[in-house]
Amino acid sequence: MSKITTVYGIPNCDTVKKARVWLTEQGIVYQFHDFKKQGVPAQRLPDWMQAVGWEKLLNHQGTTWRKLDDATKASAVDAASAAAVMQEHASTIKRPVVEWADGRITIGFKADDWQAFISK
Repeated sequence: MSKITTVYGIPNCDTVKKARVWLTEQGIVYQFHDFKKQGVPAQRLPDWMQAVGWEKLLNHQGTTWRKLDDATKASAVDAASAAAVMQEHASTIKRPVVEWADGRITIGFKADDWQAFISK
């Protein structure tokens, strides 16, 4: 059984939309995991945090983060507490999270970076 690339995110996120179009244009078969409908897979968060660091995975720039109350923001001080915030508020996860077929994990989307990445 060959592993398929999985894109995690929110369908109306512009970055996720661009990433999905790019993957399709490159002929890369992938499945999409919608945080809004399917939730954040708690068992995947530790792998994502290990791959990119919880500080990078937790999106401090987004609207959802800015709307959180100060106590919730202040509670995200390490991997465990950040995971709890991300689990509760899926939109605080930097998107898209991609689990590539070869096992590598990336977050965010930059076409040039991805092009170099798939060429390796």
